[in-house]
Amino acid sequence: MKRRRRKKRVAIEFNPKYLWILCIVLCIVLMFVSYRFPERFSGVKTAAGNVISPMQRGINSIGRSISERLQAFRDVRTLRKENELLKEKIEELTAANQQLTQEKYELDGLRRLYELDAKYIDYHKVAARIIASDTNNWFYNFIVDKGSEDGITAGMNVLAGGLVGIVSETGKNWARVRSIIDDDSNVSGMSIETQDTCIVSGDLKLMRDKGVIRIEMISMDANFKENSEIVTSHISDKYLQGILVGYIREIKVDSSNMTKTAYLMPAVDFERLDEVLIITELKEAYDFE
Repeated sequence: MKRRRRKKRVAIEFNPKYLWILCIVLCIVLMFVSYRFPERFSGVKTAAGNVISPMQRGINSIGRSISERLQAFRDVRTLRKENELLKEKIEELTAANQQLTQEKYELDGLRRLYELDAKYIDYHKVAARIIASDTNNWFYNFIVDKGSEDGITAGMNVLAGGLVGIVSETGKNWARVRSIIDDDSNVSGMSIETQDTCIVSGDLKLMRDKGVIRIEMISMDANFKENSEIVTSHISDKYLQGILVGYIREIKVDSSNMTKTAYLMPAVDFERLDEVLIITELKEAYDFE
């Protein structure tokens, strides 16, 4: 049997370049003919316009939509960058404002210490900053950043707007202060108006509840008045004379009818202490001189 021979298919290769050239030539010919004989192609132009115009409007609409979206995207990116810059600026301004507030607070504190220093100009003093306290609410027992290296010794008086307390212990570069509101504190005081004496006793609970401490051992003959100033007396064995302690509140006669008691509102704000002045003279040394 004879096998049939399969015809080989001839693959026709056509370069796309020639197709493009042909299309371009055809377009040029059509353009020339339509320009040379416009009346003959008016129907073709109208038909083409009816087909192309809606497509062109759609393409233009899509283009505008895409353009608007791209512009919106660019605007969002711009706004995000501006927002980040504004956030950084706000953080810088906030930090600067906090720094200014801190500096103002420190300046006010230094101004108060300066005024206090001028008020007790007869005493030599050293400024110290509080670095630790036994409680966060009330400064009744705390530590300052000056010690024996700075000439601080136990028994020295501590000021801040008035009498804060006394140095109870010292280290090389620190000192512990027991304030007048501490339960173990007793200050010999006197009325600045009448020179009548009394004892100012610390009472931390009363200080927390009412903002006052006790005044005891007031003579029945003493002419104490409401809001009068109480200062350290000349008979105190620990405190130098004439330092403001506080102001009299609520004078009462004791149940024994032999003495009177009262409350004292301290001249110092024991909830907000930062810096203090330490008088570098002891009562004994000062009296001796």
